[in-house]
Amino acid sequence: MISKLKITKYILAFALMISSGSALSVTGVALVHGTGAQTNAYDDYWESGMVESIRLGLADSNNLLVVNCDFEEYMWDAASSGCLATQLYNFINARNIDDLVVITHSNGGNVMRWILSNPTWDSRYPTIINSVRWVNAIGTTSAGTPLADAVMSGNVFEASLGWLLGYQSDAVRMQQTSWMDYYNTNWLLGTAGRPTLPVGFWNIVGSDVETAVWDSDSYCGGYTLNLGLEITKAWLNSCADGFVDCTSQNAAGSLWFYDTTYTAGGEPLSHNQSRRQCFNLDVILRNDL
Repeated sequence: MISKLKITKYILAFALMISSGSALSVTGVALVHGTGAQTNAYDDYWESGMVESIRLGLADSNNLLVVNCDFEEYMWDAASSGCLATQLYNFINARNIDDLVVITHSNGGNVMRWILSNPTWDSRYPTIINSVRWVNAIGTTSAGTPLADAVMSGNVFEASLGWLLGYQSDAVRMQQTSWMDYYNTNWLLGTAGRPTLPVGFWNIVGSDVETAVWDSDSYCGGYTLNLGLEITKAWLNSCADGFVDCTSQNAAGSLWFYDTTYTAGGEPLSHNQSRRQCFNLDVILRNDL
């Protein structure tokens, strides 16, 4: 079943296609990772099964980009949004993409939202914005996460979060809840009381973490990683994916769906599982192309 909001996505896209005469648009997809300095996000962040399943939704399988950038920096930094802009811009021009679907995860949503919110910051931004159909944002930290506050406080909790969030990098500092509130108020579009984003920003919200040893679903994406998220969930609201509260995941743009609404078996998606081939998420994203 397709949600009413998702139907709205299709109606808007069809209207745009008719009005612009773009019936022969060249569709592409870009996968944008979260916090971390990635050099092989294909294998290390998304994993091949997820990427190749999504690729099946493209008419031209070559029109897929897996971004690798240093998202340990502030979102406006050259190594962060500058790197993302370079890779998106080059991909769009090399493949003649004029219908780009961006799939992003976690802090990658903030970096992508920086580009969408600040079109005059970089001469490449308008080309990127004009080429984007919409962004599918999974588990984004749009309003920050209390876990970033815990890391920056320098307490013992920091050590248990290094594997998940990294240590006291600028990207972690940026994702503190008060800092994201400032950015959302002054620099970023799409949150309550702010102008809307120039393209759709559709949220997939992960609502829980399951780690029952007898349940095979708890092992999707790696049991140890899910167990770590089960522990960190204690610092979050009851509705959270182990890394970010549901309210933060849906703070910018529009809700597409909560995980259990469409996943196979109504399974929740932990923050780790929402970037992996778990519970038909890959098929949902593929069909959205």
